Amino acid sequence: MTVSRRKPSRKTVSRRIVLHFPRRLVDRPIVYRLIKDYDLEFNILKASVTPEEEGLMVLELKGKQEKYDAGIRYMVDAGVRIQSLSQSVTRNEERCTQCGVCMTICPTGAFELDVETRRVTFHDDKCLACGLCIKTCPPRAMELHF
Repeated sequence: MTVSRRKPSRKTVSRRIVLHFPRRLVDRPIVYRLIKDYDLEFNILKASVTPEEEGLMVLELKGKQEKYDAGIRYMVDAGVRIQSLSQSVTRNEERCTQCGVCMTICPTGAFELDVETRRVTFHDDKCLACGLCIKTCPPRAMELHF
């Protein structure tokens, strides 16, 4: 009888996520454990953590798929709410006037002008949720949903 063993995935993943820390977890070393216990790399893109209040951190998390999955399970089990960064910034199409101001301010090139139609396309997968487009958008079409 042969037993097939599934090899662990060696694939490296990199994802941008938003972490919401409840008040009771703000002073715990949650992100440190991702490095030490799960061998994950991270880049903090944005953070707002205040003692006795909910914390928010936007980060890019990178590592082997199985380690990434285990690290995510650890945070969820600890009580951290996690969402994909691409779900956090949206464009209200009814409000957007296609003025292009967002294109000039975006540091990642998440906006692109179609030269034929003169319409601006928003690529949420390139977005860092820095908030610059939200602050500069004249009709307030860009929205942040953390």
